[in-house]
Amino acid sequence: MAAVAQCVRGALRPRLPLLSVALRTSPRLLCAATQQKNSGQNLEEDQSQSQNEQKVEASSAEKLLAEEKAKLEEQLKEVTDKYKRALADAENVRQRSQKLVEEAKLYGIQSFCKDLLEVADILEKATESVPKEEIKDENPHLKSLYEGLVMTEVQIQKVFKKHGLLRLNPVGAKFDPYEHEALFHAPVEGQEPGTIALVSKIGYKLHGRTLRPALVGVVKEA
Repeated sequence: MAAVAQCVRGALRPRLPLLSVALRTSPRLLCAATQQKNSGQNLEEDQSQSQNEQKVEASSAEKLLAEEKAKLEEQLKEVTDKYKRALADAENVRQRSQKLVEEAKLYGIQSFCKDLLEVADILEKATESVPKEEIKDENPHLKSLYEGLVMTEVQIQKVFKKHGLLRLNPVGAKFDPYEHEALFHAPVEGQEPGTIALVSKIGYKLHGRTLRPALVGVVKEA
């Protein structure tokens, strides 16, 4: 048995230095492996953290872009509304201006027409004042004068009509305060109350607008 033990010790003795070297170097290897493993884990953690940060940054950027988009859309809506209102206002101004121009063309002569109405009234009074029984061939001068007055009156009424100026002779019509001016009210037998029995002065309308109301007498109830 002693001999066997010596043989075993003799066989192991040459290998002891290698075993001791292996034991001395194994902690270093284990440490290096551990460091590599830790480095790998740290790298994965860094990558994961970097990815998370990128996701957070991307989410924040998307949120900012969404807010900026909403602001721009709201501004665009406001600008569009203002533009539409400006267009509507401009169109209203254009229409009003066009209407004023048209009215100026139609009614710009009303002052001149009012002055001419006095001339027409004088002609009418002149023809009415001539006794009809005196208009004979025996009075050629009076007859010629009367015919000249009548022709002048007819011609001036044609000019009035050409420019939209029409006579108002409302005998028998209903009283209209926009076209007539009542001088008096009196009961008249056989006529309906509220109608016009007498026209003291002819009225005129310019393009449908009363230029001078007719002066009238209105029938009232007895």
